[in-house]
Amino acid sequence: MATIVKPGISVETSRQNNAQVRETVEGILSRIETEGDAAVRDLSQQFDGWNPESFRLTKEQIDACVARLSERELEDIRFAQAQVRRFAEAQKNALQNIEVETLPGVFLGHKNIPVDSVACYVPGGKYPLVASAHMGVVTAKVAGVPRVIACSPPFDGEPNAAVVAAMHLAGADEIYCFGGVQAIGAVAIGTESIAPVNMIVGPGNAFVAEAKRQLFGRVGIDLFAGPTETVVVADETCDVEMAATDLLGQAEHGYNSPSVLVTTCAELAEALPTEIERQLQTLATAEIAGKSWQDYGQIILCDSDEEMLQVTNDMAFEHVEIITKDPRYFLDNMRNYGALFLGPETNVAYGDKVIGTNHTLPTGKAARYTGGLWVGKFIKTCTYQRVSEEATVEIGEYCSRLCALEGFAGHGAQADLRVKRYRKD
Repeated sequence: MATIVKPGISVETSRQNNAQVRETVEGILSRIETEGDAAVRDLSQQFDGWNPESFRLTKEQIDACVARLSERELEDIRFAQAQVRRFAEAQKNALQNIEVETLPGVFLGHKNIPVDSVACYVPGGKYPLVASAHMGVVTAKVAGVPRVIACSPPFDGEPNAAVVAAMHLAGADEIYCFGGVQAIGAVAIGTESIAPVNMIVGPGNAFVAEAKRQLFGRVGIDLFAGPTETVVVADETCDVEMAATDLLGQAEHGYNSPSVLVTTCAELAEALPTEIERQLQTLATAEIAGKSWQDYGQIILCDSDEEMLQVTNDMAFEHVEIITKDPRYFLDNMRNYGALFLGPETNVAYGDKVIGTNHTLPTGKAARYTGGLWVGKFIKTCTYQRVSEEATVEIGEYCSRLCALEGFAGHGAQADLRVKRYRKD
């Protein structure tokens, strides 16, 4: 039976925090709905101290941001985007339009159609997440979305040059410098100066995630991407330095980022807290990572690989690192996860920044029913049908009887009309 060596924050505390976030977001979205640009401007000043003449960046402003980066920095961004693009193109190639003749004269098919417009949110509160520009904008463009806008909050009182350059190089059609709930609300609801989009994607803090949740239905979203989650599944082959490094590497995302060790190795479970404290002494982001580990970090000791699998499947975490003798066992049997990282040679940071798989992934147990952002999220698979005169008589007779079974007289009349009109005898 699994033993919780170190517990995380209580469910009740987490529930109270969520309720406060929900109420705050409702008020902000209501203001944007009624006040438009004025509300966005006031909220941007209030939360970010940012009140420019226009939130949309001009070509000159974008060019200036690109010019501020070194050639090495630009090349690194291009490299990462090339990996994301290559994988997204492979995924798109797996999506095929189809048409099949299911009965003589009955042709059914589907077409894969990109959505018309998408907003890609790039977080930038504590860290300017350059990689989120690749994950959103590049993938949307590979999918064929005609209008892709990108937005990110100011960083240190101005647009972050690296983020803007990444948005531009990724192919964004419009770039805005604003963030938070006000940005999500503006692009979803629309204002006097911003045409609304059909879909919003990208990670963010709890407020951004809640804004997307409340706006879902009015616009499409990728998924509910809340605070990042990481579990390291390890046996005795994993050394404590690697386990601590990988857990703290994700705990630094925010004060409420769960990082969990699930292990069959009692020695590893026992040694981890000391190693965490040792690494926090030199980690530049120790204030955030240490608080996150203290409140949300967990250590769970299991009896077997099978029990580790069960525990991890139940957690349905965003990131799952497998550092065991047989990583393939988990690949073959894991069902609930955002992304898997198999073996000590890889890690979550590769997926976050450069390797090509998308880093916008399900959190809050959403991995039970959805995967992460991919090219298919931007594409609608829409069905169609066409039927010959002979086939419509056959289908129509079945349809008429089935409509009568349900009491749908008007539906039945549609079928009866075709049978009467196209019957040859």
